[in-house]
Amino acid sequence: MRIHNLYEDEQGESHWREIEVEWTGRVPGGPITDRLPATGVYFRQMPASYDLDWHPATRRQYVIQLDGDSEITASDGEMRTIRAGEVALLEDVNGKGHRSKNISGRDYHTIFIAVE
Repeated sequence: MRIHNLYEDEQGESHWREIEVEWTGRVPGGPITDRLPATGVYFRQMPASYDLDWHPATRRQYVIQLDGDSEITASDGEMRTIRAGEVALLEDVNGKGHRSKNISGRDYHTIFIAVE
């Protein structure tokens, strides 16, 4: 399983890559990861008008797109559409940041899982 990862380099530039989820065990339903640390869970509704200019992530966090589509642009110019059911790990907390925009034309919902 691959997830989106927005990270920053030493110069503070944000970039996209994909990272592989590492399966470390099996349960009756199939493969499973190790337990990952989390410090909080936030449910959020993003209004149809959501269009936030350049900003860093407020913390390292997973974002799980429940419905709708968001467009996130890294500071290097690469733009990705995060669709319902997709996961992104945002780690660009100190640099130039990213832009994010609701492109669904309606409100959508996400879960933010803080990892520090």
